[in-house]
Amino acid sequence: MSAQALAHFGLKHVAKGIGRLATDVIESGSGSYVTMVGGRRMLDFTCGIGVTNLGHCHPAITKAAQSQVGKLVHGQINIAFQKSYLSLVEALLPMMPHKSLDTFFFWNSGAEAVEAAVKLARHATKKQNLIVMQGSYHGRTFGTMAMTRSKTIYGQNYGPLMPGVFSVPFPYCAQCSIAANSNTGYGFDNCCMDPVLQLELLLKRETAPSDTAAIFIEPVLGEGGYVPPPPGYLSRVRQICDKNNILLVADEVQSGFGRTGKMFAIEHWGVRPDILIMAKGIANGFPLSAIASRKELMDMQPPGSMGGTYAGNAVSCAAGVAVAKTFEDERILENVNARGAELKAMLRSSSLNNDTARVIHDVRGLGLMLALECRPGHGYASKIQAKCMEKDLLVLTTSIHDTIRFIPPLNITKEDMAKGIGIIEDAIKDVAMGEDPVETGSRGQALE
Repeated sequence: MSAQALAHFGLKHVAKGIGRLATDVIESGSGSYVTMVGGRRMLDFTCGIGVTNLGHCHPAITKAAQSQVGKLVHGQINIAFQKSYLSLVEALLPMMPHKSLDTFFFWNSGAEAVEAAVKLARHATKKQNLIVMQGSYHGRTFGTMAMTRSKTIYGQNYGPLMPGVFSVPFPYCAQCSIAANSNTGYGFDNCCMDPVLQLELLLKRETAPSDTAAIFIEPVLGEGGYVPPPPGYLSRVRQICDKNNILLVADEVQSGFGRTGKMFAIEHWGVRPDILIMAKGIANGFPLSAIASRKELMDMQPPGSMGGTYAGNAVSCAAGVAVAKTFEDERILENVNARGAELKAMLRSSSLNNDTARVIHDVRGLGLMLALECRPGHGYASKIQAKCMEKDLLVLTTSIHDTIRFIPPLNITKEDMAKGIGIIEDAIKDVAMGEDPVETGSRGQALE
C-alpha cells in the first residue's frame, strides 16, 4: 500500500481513542532519525515519548536482542529464574539512587509498574490511601487513571475509579499565584513552599497519616509540563514521610535512565525513595518496566501475589542489560549535560530576544528533559510544533498550559543537536512574526 493508503487504513481500523501527532506512517528509525513510508526523513526529538533514549535501533542493543531471540524468547517468571532477568538485576543494582533499593520486580509498562508500587505500598504498610501531585501522570489503567492528574481526558466518563487517592499541588513556580501576586521575590530559587503547607494540611484534613500508605511523585513533573521542583522541596516531602510512616514513591518512568543528566532525576536532590518506578528508557523500546525497593518491604509479599505472563520478558531484559552497558561505554550522561546546555541556552536566549520574548512564558528543565512554556491564549506551542514539523523535526507539546517538551536522544551528536536547535529557533521566530501554520490533527497531543 502507498503511504496515503496505509494512513487511511489506520484511521479506519485503529482505535480512535489513541491520540497521535500526525497521520504519517513510520517505516524505520536509525539513531536520531525516523523515516516515513514515503521516504521523508525526520529528526526525532520525541524518542517515542522518552523511550528510545539511546536512539532508534542502537547497534549494541539490537545485537543483544537478536542474540537473545536465538536463545530464549519467553522464560515465564513463575516457572523459574531466567538468566537475562538476573543479569539485568545485576546491571541495575549499582545504578540505583540509593543502596537500599536492592530488590526488583519487572513488568511490561509504566502503568503496570505504578500499580505494582501501589500493591507493595498498601501491602507493606497495611494502609490504603495514596497522595499524588496535581499535574502528575501515572498511567491509563483503572488504578493509575485515578492517580493521574495532568488532564481530565484520561479519566473522563470512565468512573468510578479507584478510591483512596488524594492530590496536592506540585511546586510549579511558573504558575504559582503567590509568586505572581506578591512583591516578596518568590520564584523557583526562592520558593514560597506553599505546596509543603498544602501537603501538611491534607494530612490533617482529608487523609490521616495512619490511613496513608504512600506519596507518589514524579521528581520532574512529566506530562504536567516538564517541571523540576525548587531546591529543598523533595527533602521536605521526605521529612514528612519519615515523620508520618508514609512511603515515598518516585515515579521515574519518564525522568529516569539519564534523561535529566543523572541516571535518575531524584539524584539531583539527594533524596532517598522507598520505592523507585522505572520504564520507558530501561530497554530502549522493548516493553519492560520495573520497581525497586528494599528487601524487607518486598519480602512481605507472599509468593503468588506478584507476577504476569510477560513480566520480565527475556528479550526485553537482554536489551536492558545492553542499555546499562551502553551508558557506561559511551559516557552517555556527559553527552546529556553538554547537549542539554546547548539547547537550553538557545531557549533562554529566545526568551530574552525582543523579537521572540513575547511568545515565551518560561524555559525550564534538566539535562535533555526540557520545556518551553508559551504565553497563554494564542496556541503558540502547537504553532511552533507545526513549524518544526514543516522543517522535518518531530517535537511534542504537553500540559494543560501551552508547553513544548524536548526529548531528543541522549546520545545525539553535537551536529544533530545544532540542526535541531536551528529548526526550533527558526520556528519560534516564524510564530513570533505572525506565521500561522496548519496545526496538527490532534493539536500535538501525543498524550502521556
